[in-house]
Amino acid sequence: MVERLDRMWRVCATGFCFSSFGMGGLMLRVFVFPVLSLLPWSDASRQRACRQVIHHAFRLFVWLMHTVGVIRCDVLHGERLRRNGLLVVANHPSLIDVVFLMSLIPRPDCVVKSALVRNPFTRGPVLATGWVRNDVGAAMVDDCIASLRSGNNLIIFPEGTRTRPDGPLTLRRGAANVAVRGGFALTPVVIRCQPPTLTKGEKWYHVPVHRPHFVIEVHPDVPVSDWVPPGTDDSLAVRRLTQSLSEFFSREIRRDGA
Repeated sequence: MVERLDRMWRVCATGFCFSSFGMGGLMLRVFVFPVLSLLPWSDASRQRACRQVIHHAFRLFVWLMHTVGVIRCDVLHGERLRRNGLLVVANHPSLIDVVFLMSLIPRPDCVVKSALVRNPFTRGPVLATGWVRNDVGAAMVDDCIASLRSGNNLIIFPEGTRTRPDGPLTLRRGAANVAVRGGFALTPVVIRCQPPTLTKGEKWYHVPVHRPHFVIEVHPDVPVSDWVPPGTDDSLAVRRLTQSLSEFFSREIRRDGA
């Protein structure tokens, strides 16, 4: 009986959190970002300020989810994210992974789907922050490199989409392209969640029997040369780095489930 009541509460609380997230996005678009756009500063400074607003808004949202009992969350070695110019690569088990990471990382940038520009709840933040969009083809890699060199912290999910709990881990080459062509080390972040929740194809109201527990583990920076021999041709280096990342995340996820 207690478990049933707890689950019913978490369904209601999850709905409240999602509604709050949507309303918060609209309020930022209508009230906050227009005011910031009127201030006499450069586009880069305005985007930097908007990213900090998102950073703090997501911190508040994570606090809300934890306070109402929707989730539990532990962060291991989070201090490694409190720097600038990081290329953060993470696995993607849940819908709210990017919320966690942006709440932990100052000056966050990320690669977003172009469809978010057409969503009234997300259009404001995407346009105001200048996040990298995935509809610009090969120029996307150049945009990512430019963002990192300007001191932003770029978050990339190499899977490109959420991975089903029982599905294989398949990575795309975008993160490896940025690392190889830009000469950046990677900061791997492993996200684990038990029991799984908000996975691909799962409705928000399908909450698990027990409260989900997220563990976000930040690993030390890894130079490309640690995974790919120096002097390797760029195209081959990208393929090898992508394979190395796939093996790394697969190993870390299995280690947790062993």
